[in-house]
Amino acid sequence: MRRTILIAALLLSACGSEPAPKPAEHAVAGAEYERGPHNGRMLRDGDFAIELTVFEDGVPPEFRLYAYRADKPVLAGVDATVVLTRLDGEVDRFAFRPEETYLRGDATVVEPHSFDVEVMAREGGRSHVWKFASPEGRAVIKDAAARAAGITIETAGPAEIAQTVELIGRVALDPAATAQVGAKYPGRVMSVQHNIGDRVRAGALLARVESSESLQTYSVTAPMSGTITERRTNVGAVTGGEPLFVIADASRAVAEFPVFPRDMERVRAGQAITVRGLEGTRSQRTTVRDFLPIADIGSQSLTARAQLPGGGWFPGMNVKGLVTVERRRVPLAVKTSALQSFRDFTVVFAKIGETYEVRMLKLGQQGSEWTEVLSGIKPGQAYAATGSYVVKADIEKSGASHDH
Repeated sequence: MRRTILIAALLLSACGSEPAPKPAEHAVAGAEYERGPHNGRMLRDGDFAIELTVFEDGVPPEFRLYAYRADKPVLAGVDATVVLTRLDGEVDRFAFRPEETYLRGDATVVEPHSFDVEVMAREGGRSHVWKFASPEGRAVIKDAAARAAGITIETAGPAEIAQTVELIGRVALDPAATAQVGAKYPGRVMSVQHNIGDRVRAGALLARVESSESLQTYSVTAPMSGTITERRTNVGAVTGGEPLFVIADASRAVAEFPVFPRDMERVRAGQAITVRGLEGTRSQRTTVRDFLPIADIGSQSLTARAQLPGGGWFPGMNVKGLVTVERRRVPLAVKTSALQSFRDFTVVFAKIGETYEVRMLKLGQQGSEWTEVLSGIKPGQAYAATGSYVVKADIEKSGASHDH
């Protein structure tokens, strides 16, 4: 497949043999341009023309130029140079050599194909120059509008990539956060002060019981602070050795995760873990506290437990845990939140002034916060870290991409 750069083509008048030819000033609007026999863009100057194409059928993108005199192919005696000036000021220069029926560029046309183009050709003692803009994947967003849209900016550079293992589990009460409260001596319950759902402090009076032996009334108090989750007695009941109340401290919850054999060698006690609810946005950073010592017979999994101090987690909630099993510092990375899809590429949007432009990336290790970049963006380049989907939507709305 031949890929053709979409450019604002200029209709040029013949420059003759002027030593310093001036580019023509009339431009064909939008995508209305003349295509040549190879589906490239025709650049004309009198009866001489260059058809400019980008070819990438089984090879990295390269320029191929086809020259015509009076619409007939001509190759001998034609010299050409193409100069690309990118948004950040970088300049790429291409020389050409004859090959088969075309002039072949001497380097790869690196993505993005977004630049100001200057094409220079000499043939028969005459010089020809064309200049035009070829933007791709660009959007102009004023800084105030970007802030209002939630776009934040980071700089590409070194970062520590955290490799994680994802676990799915459930919130449970820490066994040490539950107490069953019974009567010291058998007897009749004379009064009950609290009901299910009541919060009590350690030492609070729960009930009064008349001892069957001494006929003296004594108090049953809360051994810990928490919430009454079960009440198993009423006034007039005769108590024996069974619990009267169950108290639980919901602030001392743990997240329990089954760890299957494939991950047992990687997940260890003491590792950092981020616990997130499967619904909503709540998350908490903590550590893997311990493992239950017995594997599940059916799944052969071990149960890892992570403390959830501070409250807000309720037993029975389904949660996801991201366990950090390895950290590695890389020389170049971007925020994982910045990554978007664009054509067949994974990209970020570089910021130059108030213009955002696509950068096609080759990625390495990906973490939940940072992703390693092997190529595609320069160190120190500013880019949209959050809200990058706003930039993508603006580019797609404007149709600022070229025809490949």
